[in-house]
Order: sequence, then C-alpha cells, then structure tokens
Amino acid sequence: MRDRLLDELGDLPHSRFLVYLMGPYKAFDVERALETAAPESIPASVDFGTLVGSDHADLERDEAALDLVLSVRDRLRATAGVNAFLAIDVDVPLAEMDAATQSIAFARASNAVVYVVPAMGDNLGVGIEVGSVLEALYADDEPEHRRERVLFVHESGVRSAMIAAVRDRWEARIYAYEDVDDLERQVRLFVRDLMRKERTGELPRPDGADRR
Repeated sequence: MRDRLLDELGDLPHSRFLVYLMGPYKAFDVERALETAAPESIPASVDFGTLVGSDHADLERDEAALDLVLSVRDRLRATAGVNAFLAIDVDVPLAEMDAATQSIAFARASNAVVYVVPAMGDNLGVGIEVGSVLEALYADDEPEHRRERVLFVHESGVRSAMIAAVRDRWEARIYAYEDVDDLERQVRLFVRDLMRKERTGELPRPDGADRR
C-alpha cells in the first residue's frame, strides 16, 4: 500500500513522508444531494451552493468539514513539503477494499496519522473510525511507535467521551486548536517532530520509507 500511495500522490520535497488526514466528512454525493433536494431548490444550472440550506444541514456540515481538512492538506504540502493526503485522494475502489480496511491500510503505510475534529463534525462517525484504526495500530508489533505517529486535534470546546478514550486507551497525542491557522501550525509542528525523530533514529521509518 505504501508504494501505491507514493505512486499516486506525486513528487514533493519530502514525498516519502506520508501524512494521512482524517476528519468527519463524507465524500460529496451529487446524486444523493439531487434526490433529497426540494425540486424548487434545483436551478436549471446546478449550483451546489443552492443545495445547502435549512433542509440540508448535514450536507453543509460535511462540506465545511471537508474544506477544513483539505485546507490542512494543502498547507502541509505547500509549507512542509510532505505528502499529506485524504482517503478520497487515493483511487482504491470500494469493490477492491472497503472503506474501513482502506483507512487501516492507509494509516499503517503512513509516517503520520492526523484526526481533525471540528465542532460541527459527526463525533459518532469519527469515533467509530478512530477506534477501528487505533485498535489496529495498537495490535501491531510495536504499538508504542505507532501511537507516537497519531495526533488527534479537536476544535476548542469539543468535549466527548471519545476524546477521553483516545487519550486513556491508546495514549495518542491530543491537542485543541482555536482556528485554522492554529490547527495547521500544530499539525505542522507534529509532523516536523516526527521527521526529526526518524532522522535521528528515535523512531523507525515505516517499511520502505528509508529508500530515496
């Protein structure tokens, strides 16, 4: 999976440093949006913004969450030169591998795994996905090394039993952020720290990551 990701994600100054970004978004489903929208809300030329309103709060929330994670991805790629990616950036058909198995495979293949949880997110969905990935990493041969690669960063004010579980059961790093600039800065510092630990041998690189 690691080689497959590297082939698809392209060249950057630190191409072999993979950062898997996760968040409470769903892939935008045009057909579902059109099916659920009131007929009078659909113009002749569809502007997706017109499909977001009081009757489509879930769609609006998903788009906002996706935009936030995409912003972090793009900033990391531009400022840190690392191959940050979302699951939707990689072409792995669901017929080949279901979404949960994909997330676990992406996490295991990456140098860093970052969960971004804004206040508008679906915490239940994130909790299920976080739990399945972390449980898989916890079961690996060197869970202490895997856990160091995981960052759970949530918007200030978000409180849930899920956050306590992430801290207590898996001992992952948990930070709070105030705005998108603070979020990007914290993730970038986390990535920089991992890169330093890999260079000094404090953390082993993922399989094949030492090839240049």
